Amino acid sequence: MSALIPVILSGGAGTRLWPVSRRAFPKPFIRLANGESLLGRTLKRALAVTDGGEVVTVTGADYRFLTADEYARSTQQDFRSRLLLEPAGRNTAPAIVLAALDIAARHGEDAQLLVLPADHLIDDVDAFVRDVAAARVLAAQGFLVTFGIVPTAPETGFGYIHAGSAVEGGFQIEAFVEKPDLATAEGYVAAGNYFWNAGMFCFSARDLIAAATQVCPDVLAAARACVAVTDASGDVVAFERESFLAQPDISIDYAVMERAQRRAVVPATFGWSDIGSWNALGELTEPDAAGNRVQGQAIVVDGGGNYIQTEGRLVAAVGVSDLVIVDAGDAVLVADRHQVQAVRQVVDTLRQREHYAAQHHLTVHRPWGSYTVLEDADDCKVKRLTVKPGGVLSLQRHQRRSEHWTVVQGVAKVRVGDEDMLLQRNQSTYIPMNTLHRLENPGDSDLHLIETQCGDYFGEDDIERLEDVYGRC
Repeated sequence: MSALIPVILSGGAGTRLWPVSRRAFPKPFIRLANGESLLGRTLKRALAVTDGGEVVTVTGADYRFLTADEYARSTQQDFRSRLLLEPAGRNTAPAIVLAALDIAARHGEDAQLLVLPADHLIDDVDAFVRDVAAARVLAAQGFLVTFGIVPTAPETGFGYIHAGSAVEGGFQIEAFVEKPDLATAEGYVAAGNYFWNAGMFCFSARDLIAAATQVCPDVLAAARACVAVTDASGDVVAFERESFLAQPDISIDYAVMERAQRRAVVPATFGWSDIGSWNALGELTEPDAAGNRVQGQAIVVDGGGNYIQTEGRLVAAVGVSDLVIVDAGDAVLVADRHQVQAVRQVVDTLRQREHYAAQHHLTVHRPWGSYTVLEDADDCKVKRLTVKPGGVLSLQRHQRRSEHWTVVQGVAKVRVGDEDMLLQRNQSTYIPMNTLHRLENPGDSDLHLIETQCGDYFGEDDIERLEDVYGRC
């Protein structure tokens, strides 16, 4: 059988799990109770089934370094990581077709793709491996294969797959069905031949391209045009922006799966959740005797059925029940458990107001590490910077602020103007306005320092980069 190449789709708008998930740090990167991320767990599943030693990840250009850091954190296994970077979101059909063209060019059109969304939670990896093996057999017969989840309830928030006649290891697909009302969903569950659509796929590059040629030639043509003007010579491929944005914004279900001829579904035997709400995430935490589920420091008095998550501060809940309370440090969510899907309306409002909390956390990740805003006032801004070993900030200057740096852990290599120096713990330096400066961590452990900015404006757009090892100039 031809090589299997997992394709991880990673990104998202960060709406349903706000305030922990945000545009600059969406759901695949958030930490579960055990410290793992959804992306990290998806990578481990991919490595459990790949026989080519390669994993392709389609993600936003803004998530390039977050993804690389997460992969390094999640596994010590040696594998080839290939990143296909999107300049903006264009839904799953362009992402998957682009990945198929890329894999076909490098591995041949008989290579099989296993498409895995990065924000799914699957605990039983052994069952996952077995189901992938069944899907590969059908894919080798020319089927476009998806995985169907056996419904456990008449869920109205998922699309369904209507299964038809049996084939080896699964069923042919009669139809894809939109999210139903409750009565219709109850009928689907009672019928026994309907599955939830998990959004995971297995097919050969050849068969996907052939199907796209027939049912969505516009998607395929636009993807080919994008590939033609994109440099794909390295393992980090940044799609050319103009041609990428010319692609239709459409899902793989609408573009291909609903209209293709040879389609099959493999009933999944593994446990699955798309962690689509705070209720779903809360289910991962064991409840107490009153049904309260808590992550972090919380005290509940005379209340039950609550989910509380806090990242440091103590939360006390008195006389309340069936609430979701999430404290992310700079924003707090309080929601009725039965209305958590409306959280996205909060994010919509924040975006309309251009509020930072729709985009960023107090901790912002950068290629060299991260910074956390400790204070943001009209006359000063204070940050704690964490610079990874070998991390180098750009050579830069500011027109409207000066900075003071104080090392609290590690050794800092600093350039201020024409002077280079090493700063040890409890040593500091001053960077006047309009002065070239750069910070580097030459050590083998994280560097921590406090940065105090003084001036009349502290926006990130008051950074003039002259040199940058991460290509941000």
